Amino acid sequence: MKNMEFPMTFFMVFSTLLFLCSSSAYAQKTALPPSMSPTPAPAPAPEYVNLTDLLTVAGPFHTFLSYLESTKVIETFQNQANNTEEGITLFVPKDTAFSSLKKPSLSNLTKDQLKSLLLFHGLPHYYSLSDFKNLSQSSPIPTFAGGRYTLNFTDVSGTVHISSGWTDTKVSSSVHSTDPVAIYQVDKVLLPEAIFGTDIPPTAAPAPSPDIAPAADSPSERTAEGKSSPTSSPNSSYRMISWGIWSHMVLALSGVMVLFL
Repeated sequence: MKNMEFPMTFFMVFSTLLFLCSSSAYAQKTALPPSMSPTPAPAPAPEYVNLTDLLTVAGPFHTFLSYLESTKVIETFQNQANNTEEGITLFVPKDTAFSSLKKPSLSNLTKDQLKSLLLFHGLPHYYSLSDFKNLSQSSPIPTFAGGRYTLNFTDVSGTVHISSGWTDTKVSSSVHSTDPVAIYQVDKVLLPEAIFGTDIPPTAAPAPSPDIAPAADSPSERTAEGKSSPTSSPNSSYRMISWGIWSHMVLALSGVMVLFL
């Protein structure tokens, strides 16, 4: 009898353990996975800025753009605009600025000098118009040309004035100003002292205004003492004629009296 109880006890223990293990495994299979927080979407890539298209469409900048393309400086500016966090600021002269430039002439520059002059028109950082108020206190500001190629800025009642030594001009309009690219129109070509020297010709004085002579039939002005000019009046002429008549009559009467005596 005892031999029969041992297998039964062992069977019951084994069945209980098997039931518990199977229940635990089933619970693990049916358990819901833990919730995970959603991954934030990546930030959109900044829009590519094509400087050639901007300068072609924005205004009369064909001469400046032609120089940028022939010297490959456009590639330097393009890389700065799209592949750096600093951005770029460009000062773009109008076509008339080049056509009115007589002395000094850009035709006498070497290739390296022309390239440096074009790089001189760019700053390796994005500046909005409001930034120039503080930037004027930090002048001179280095340009892409580096070294002694610096620009001075002053803010006069919200208008940005630029000085390069040889050139004094101002920002006449904003062509494009969205970070990371700022393009401003200027009325003159920026000429650096590093190329043209410090012997800057003096600015011509404005021509004096011509003296305007009074009209011939205009009335004469009174003198400082308040006296009128010595022009004869009608009354004075009448008195002179009257005295002349009386004098002739007196002479005639005198002659008659002499005859009778």
